[in-house]
Amino acid sequence: MNMPRFNMNWIYILAIAALLLLYFTDGGSTGIQKMSEQVETSYTEFRVFVDSGYASRIVVNKGQGVLKMYVKPEHIRDVFHKGSDQTGKDPYLTVEYGGIEQLEKFLDEKRDEGKFTGKLSFENQRDGFLTNLISSLFPLFFIILLWLFFMRRMGGGMGGGMGGIFNVGKSRAQMYEKGGDLGITFKDVAGQAGAKQEIQEIVEFLKNPQKYTDLGGKIPKGALLVGPPGTGKTLLAKAVAGEAGVPFFSMSGSDFVEMFVGVGASRVRDLFQQAKTKSPCIIFIDEIDAVGRARSKNPAMGGNDERENTLNALLTEMDGFGTNSGVIILAATNRADMLDSALLRAGRFDRQIHVDLPDLNERKEVFAVHLKPVKIDETVDIDFLARQTPGFSGADIANVCNEAALIAARHNSEKVGKQDFLDAVDRIIGGLEKKTKVMTEQEKRSIAIHEAGHATISWFTEFANPLVKVSIVPRGQALGAAWYLPEERVLQTKQAMLDEMCSLLGGRAAEELFIGQISTGAMNDLERTTKQAYGMIAYAGMSEKLPNICYYSNQEYQFQRPYSETTAKIMDDEVLRMINEQYERAKQILTEHKDGHAQLAQLLVDREVIFAEDVERIFGKRPWTSRAEELLEAQMRADAERMAAERERELAEKEKENNDNTNS
Repeated sequence: MNMPRFNMNWIYILAIAALLLLYFTDGGSTGIQKMSEQVETSYTEFRVFVDSGYASRIVVNKGQGVLKMYVKPEHIRDVFHKGSDQTGKDPYLTVEYGGIEQLEKFLDEKRDEGKFTGKLSFENQRDGFLTNLISSLFPLFFIILLWLFFMRRMGGGMGGGMGGIFNVGKSRAQMYEKGGDLGITFKDVAGQAGAKQEIQEIVEFLKNPQKYTDLGGKIPKGALLVGPPGTGKTLLAKAVAGEAGVPFFSMSGSDFVEMFVGVGASRVRDLFQQAKTKSPCIIFIDEIDAVGRARSKNPAMGGNDERENTLNALLTEMDGFGTNSGVIILAATNRADMLDSALLRAGRFDRQIHVDLPDLNERKEVFAVHLKPVKIDETVDIDFLARQTPGFSGADIANVCNEAALIAARHNSEKVGKQDFLDAVDRIIGGLEKKTKVMTEQEKRSIAIHEAGHATISWFTEFANPLVKVSIVPRGQALGAAWYLPEERVLQTKQAMLDEMCSLLGGRAAEELFIGQISTGAMNDLERTTKQAYGMIAYAGMSEKLPNICYYSNQEYQFQRPYSETTAKIMDDEVLRMINEQYERAKQILTEHKDGHAQLAQLLVDREVIFAEDVERIFGKRPWTSRAEELLEAQMRADAERMAAERERELAEKEKENNDNTNS
């Protein structure tokens, strides 16, 4: 039955109307108040009026310590200076008196003198009904309102009125009756061919379950999407719902977490109960590590009992005594190593689907998707952009496209060009240019020598990444930067990692050789070098004294290292030896090519930005060419020509400005 919904506003309206009625009836004690004049006066004037014979009767309220002196009709004008038509038929004065005995003695004297012949009456009314009601119930109302306020805040504003209290244990999942309402399919997910292939079977089962059940197969209970942030895990889940066209429940793992004990478990049960009524359907839990973190083996560690209760409820609902036929759970996380092992077992999450960072070809597809709404010109090459963004996730690529459009709009361009995309990549990787940063000539030359050291070492090491450009314009926290185009290798060899370490140490080595003193400019280089050296020795087994050993451990509650102090000392010695060897190697390369390094540093001081073509003109063609470098040669020449044209234009504008000033 379609019954009308009860509205709490009617109760509020009735309560306000009752309070107003009590107010206009004088607290409910004297009936409808007559519209008569009421004036407060002093006890001295009261004695004068009684002595003058103006009082018709007197009513004494002992409880309030106040009396009312009603005035005779013929003396209304003498007391109120108004007519009876203005004061009413029975006006009176209110007077605060001191003691009842003195009042009675005074009135007895005036009665004997014949000046007061009226009636003296007493009443013991303290306050009106409304006043007593408010004074007694106000603290209770205040406590109730305060409790309601905190309940609504802690309940996350789940509905108005009392609904937020009683619905605090209800699920907050956002439900779509049809997954197709999201408007997202696999066509909107660029790349991730492997992940889509694995998850396609779930879609097929939801569309045609009989095809699998006839062969004795069972519907998968759940699939866990694992991958770095921004790789499209949530988008992939929405695409599954859009392809399957079934009801879709979406919520975050943090929606289960609540400060009240038992609320998280109640929300889990309510979510699965709703899903059973909509079967077949999909439940998507984003960031499941908020509730699925591994349970502590030591209760004394002070673990969150509420979180563990929520996890237990989730484990039971996914694969307990009850059955959830037709309910598939999709979950996403970027920290799968922190999840409880009971949650990851077969029967709950039957398969883990890895959504990794896109490779070169997948980045081309992602760029093609995000460039559809962008007005680009003929200079934009998607293949080149994909090579310029190694290690970028889908979210990063979307940010590049948006940033390029903003840069083009800032320059009042009608279309977005290739240079806008290059500036956007530089902006995202290095930060915003700080052209107003004040530096001395000595600091500028020191930075140029440092960056030229990186460029020189990378040019003469075989496995170092190909150089794109070098800049000494401050960006973000960096005073200078060198851009490389790394080749995406599935496996990294020891020699390639050593060449990279040598290239990182080239800046510090150049400072020591050509300036005579070192600075703090190489802190980031040293940090990256040290981390890479420890990784090679402790995890990759690339040490001479500790070969073929990996000490990696992902135990969350393990407070001791998986190796002894003696081994730690060997690791430290090996790291120091490896870094020092590459540092000496870098100094040797720089010494052999010190003339070219000096020319490169001076060119940086003069132009602030140089490209790979400038380095090739100084050092000659790189001994080791790569596929990426061959593809970049035309790009580097175009960039150099563009820079030369801009310099000529700036010189022409300055010359014209000087001529105009001279003529004026």
